[in-house]
Amino acid sequence: MNLVPVAIAGATGYSGEELIRLLMRHPEIELVCVTSRGNAGARLGEVFPKFEGEKYAGLNFSASETEAIAASGAKIAFLALPHGAAAPFAQALLAAGVRVIDLSADFRLKDAEVYREYYGHEHPAPELLEKSVYGIPELYRAELRTALLTASAGCYPTSVIVPLHPLLKRGLIDPASIVVASMSGVSGAGRNVAAEYLYAECNENARPYGVPKHRHVAEIEQELSVAAGERVMINFTPHLIPVTRGILSTTFAMPRAGVAPEAINEALEAAYGEETFIRLRGEKETVELKNVAYTNFLDIAWRHDPRTGRLILMSAEDNLVKGAAGQAVQNMNVMCGWAEATGL
Repeated sequence: MNLVPVAIAGATGYSGEELIRLLMRHPEIELVCVTSRGNAGARLGEVFPKFEGEKYAGLNFSASETEAIAASGAKIAFLALPHGAAAPFAQALLAAGVRVIDLSADFRLKDAEVYREYYGHEHPAPELLEKSVYGIPELYRAELRTALLTASAGCYPTSVIVPLHPLLKRGLIDPASIVVASMSGVSGAGRNVAAEYLYAECNENARPYGVPKHRHVAEIEQELSVAAGERVMINFTPHLIPVTRGILSTTFAMPRAGVAPEAINEALEAAYGEETFIRLRGEKETVELKNVAYTNFLDIAWRHDPRTGRLILMSAEDNLVKGAAGQAVQNMNVMCGWAEATGL
């Protein structure tokens, strides 16, 4: 059996660690390279003792350089790198004939000026923006099959875009009415030693942040505008909550005049009723973080409020799986023509 050689750049962050966990059980690939700036030369099982005795535990970390990845023979590289750092890696790896799946935000936005506005610096590789494919398989499956550069969608955006996309595409809701409140576990900030992420600061606490212009707003509005066929602007307020992993988003929107609640149900069923990783909880159930933890599922529930007329959409996902590493593996499966649930 010919296994596809795969590399992970930035394998010691939370998303990189989750990629290792998932790829260890993937039957179609061989993990041939993991990179780290601070752990070069160390064994994978040494850096992550929980993986000791598992497949690839003896693999040594390489220096975080594109040359190490190219020399490993990898055909696919996951970039679990910070924003701004991933783009130069993508440039070099694509030139070397390696397909790239980027977990950062470097290739999610199609407009370099919008990237500069939200990320505070010039885009390192603007010529690649139009070549990237936005990585939500349920929305861009056909494009992903031939993608050389996949920009895996962000965690918050996945939880917001997926429920709204079919409703905007069918013109069922007023785009100007969209308001989103999201809650994220602390792992969403990455392995960050800033004081605001210390246990004593996060435990028994909750706080909004990134108000009113969180970076992910640009990504969300870009994709919602594509669905609606017009410019969409939303209010988006994220909150940090004292859990390790998970994102729960509640979205409010006004249905257009004459749109019956049944039309919302029909649109969501038509879009996602047959999807492996989208679970529609309907109008009587709700969503919970504990039901999606460590899985690649995105759960969606909804209600129509007859008192206010508003539609309430609720979604939940694991920010490190469907919001990061799991979605990246799902993207790889589509790109390689494998069943989407392989390894997941």
